[in-house]
Amino acid sequence: MHAAARTGLALAATLAASHALAQNADALFAGKTITINIGNTAGGSYDLYGRMVARFLGKHLPGNPNVVASNMPGAGTLKAANYIYAVAPKDGTAIGIVTETLALEQAVSNPVVQFDAAKFQWMGRVASSNNIHYQWHTAKVQSIEEAKKTQTPVAAAGAGNLSEVIPNLLNAVIGTKFKVISGYPASAEGMLAMERGEVEGGAGSWAAVKVGKQDWLREKKIKIILQDVPTRSAELPDVPALGELGDNPADKALLGLYASGGAIGRAFILPLGTQPAALKALQEGFQAMTKDPEFLAEMQKAGLDVEPLDGAALAAETAKTLATPQSVKDRIKTIFGR
Repeated sequence: MHAAARTGLALAATLAASHALAQNADALFAGKTITINIGNTAGGSYDLYGRMVARFLGKHLPGNPNVVASNMPGAGTLKAANYIYAVAPKDGTAIGIVTETLALEQAVSNPVVQFDAAKFQWMGRVASSNNIHYQWHTAKVQSIEEAKKTQTPVAAAGAGNLSEVIPNLLNAVIGTKFKVISGYPASAEGMLAMERGEVEGGAGSWAAVKVGKQDWLREKKIKIILQDVPTRSAELPDVPALGELGDNPADKALLGLYASGGAIGRAFILPLGTQPAALKALQEGFQAMTKDPEFLAEMQKAGLDVEPLDGAALAAETAKTLATPQSVKDRIKTIFGR
């Protein structure tokens, strides 16, 4: 056979193989609906990020599937985490966005946890997060120092949510007097309760507040008294950071552990055992989405940050949290009575 003929046959075979691979990839999601299960109610940052990803992810996946967002609130997003881990389909059609403290809740034996955080598959992170604590402008308490002297009721959204965890932690570690009123589905309901005068304060993400509550900021209806990050954000330079608090190395280490959760931020998980081809397509499609000019423009328009992190890096962050020293875990268990 002439060399030219052999070359032509080889090229034809390569093209046929590439076409078959493309068809197989398209078959993963063609005609299917992918559901992003959001662990909170509407209005918070989990919901904002979850719905924005639902708008843009499909066009970056083989077969261009329909992607929808569905709220699954409960137990500070841990209801959704448990569902994704043990119940959701493993064909790539189920995605979750849940609390950034996912691994920490497991490490300290939260009784609601029914998953092994090390075994989740991570699709990727859109952005890191900064949870903030605020007081209504008429509240007696307007700072962390004042909270050490005067009791103040604050809205909380369940045992896996920072709105409940951090006030209780601060009460035990630095002597604040937050009266935690639990049972609100998410930050949006807690905000409404604060406006109604049922509580004096609450917590939520800085992203959700600066997007959805611009009137509060403009009219100084709230005082932000704490941000759950290691060091102060450039956007909130006058607000104390959780990583600053604590009077001794042990206390600082404990509070610093909770301050570090923002590295996980608004990340998306997939079930244990997600089919490898679907996992690969979702991770690659997610990264492509975070570079999409249309997506970036919409995020900027909405006032939402984009700080992508891939699945491997998120898995490494999770492993680091799960490796928390036993002495620290034991102290946290004592604080929360577990």
